[in-house]
Amino acid sequence: MKPFDYLIVGAGFAGSVLAERLATQDNKKVLIIDKRNHIAGNAFDFYDDNGILIHKYGPHIFHTNSAEVFDYLSQFTSWRPYQHRVQAQVDGQLVPMPINLDTINKLYGLNLNALEVNDFLASLAEPREHIRTSEDVVVSKVGRELYEKFFRGYTRKQWGCDPSELDASVTARVPTRTNRDDRYFTDTYQAMPLQGYTRMFENILNHPNIKIMVNTDYREIINYVAFKEIIYTGPVDEYFDYCYGKLPYRSLDFKFETHDKAVYQPAPVINYPNDNAYTRVTEFKYLTGQEHRKTSIVYEFPKAEGDPYYPVPRPENGLLYKKYKALADATEKVYFAGRLGTYKYYNMDQVVAQALTLYRKISHGSSSTKENLPLVTFSPGFKKTEVPTTLVATSADYQSGKAFDKLMEEPLQVNKHGLTNGSHNGNGHPQHPTDTAN
Repeated sequence: MKPFDYLIVGAGFAGSVLAERLATQDNKKVLIIDKRNHIAGNAFDFYDDNGILIHKYGPHIFHTNSAEVFDYLSQFTSWRPYQHRVQAQVDGQLVPMPINLDTINKLYGLNLNALEVNDFLASLAEPREHIRTSEDVVVSKVGRELYEKFFRGYTRKQWGCDPSELDASVTARVPTRTNRDDRYFTDTYQAMPLQGYTRMFENILNHPNIKIMVNTDYREIINYVAFKEIIYTGPVDEYFDYCYGKLPYRSLDFKFETHDKAVYQPAPVINYPNDNAYTRVTEFKYLTGQEHRKTSIVYEFPKAEGDPYYPVPRPENGLLYKKYKALADATEKVYFAGRLGTYKYYNMDQVVAQALTLYRKISHGSSSTKENLPLVTFSPGFKKTEVPTTLVATSADYQSGKAFDKLMEEPLQVNKHGLTNGSHNGNGHPQHPTDTAN
């Protein structure tokens, strides 16, 4: 039995896209592992106890200007057109966010047109010679009053520090408009996977060359697996045992509620920049288009400790990451990818683009140097049986000696609900009901 060509750590966008490309385009054997009990990373969605499709790790809104990224993902999902809208509660009223013409008119009781609002914002702006921080970005565009109303409090909650301490890239992501466009994004492609993100990931990973393990820390099984190279999408500092210290991340707590009404709030997301401990409330049915007599929402509470979600873009953190990047670059037969593996505040489409680029780099070298690299070989334990199907095993299976039997013999059940294992979908949640989502 040949070893795996690649051990991929993390079954989110980066790991899954790389697994699919290597398996389908280069006929490589891939084992993909995730310490959580499901695939799809932070994009994982599932049907809650009321039959409402929700995003376990907060709202994930897909948008991109890349035709390559959109066309690639379109192989694995149909799309529901969706243009995201956000409102912010400021001065006791809900106004469009990002700031636009209607925001200013409603907030100040004015009736300006596009030309007049441009002059109005220019009168508030405080030009900065050098734009270094997130505070500089906003104050230079709209002045301190709007900065205080919309940005400072939200940023302090979200990032645990003042905008004056954050890189300019954070608030530069949010535009200011002088027209009535109330879309949060203006990308060319804006849509949601028609049957959800998890179903899309199931399709991405549905290939006989790809084996899947969930609920497994790769360090628990690495001494039992033979493979040639690693693709690592977890935290880069964790891979190197925090030898230079921990890279700071922001995490989140989520509070989910289901309400016995069809609609809970007047917008998909409402931001609370100055009130309450939470930053925003999301109502999922806006995102998914699901029809249901009830509705589910989620409150987001940022925190410093917990699962790493957001790399904190501060200069000192960038310098610390450079030390880890130097180690990563010098580590043979290991590729680092994704938001955590490269310590970048990437959107989903950017992670997909990064993964496609890395795949081309790997594939370009595979016909020459990669094929002849010595194996990274650990303790044997493979049964000499190959089955053309995607399979699931867990770390408990390794401890009981059943893992390789599962990996090589037990066919994964695939039905109209997607990846399944008995009455569950292989990730610890009940099967998706088929009569509640569009």
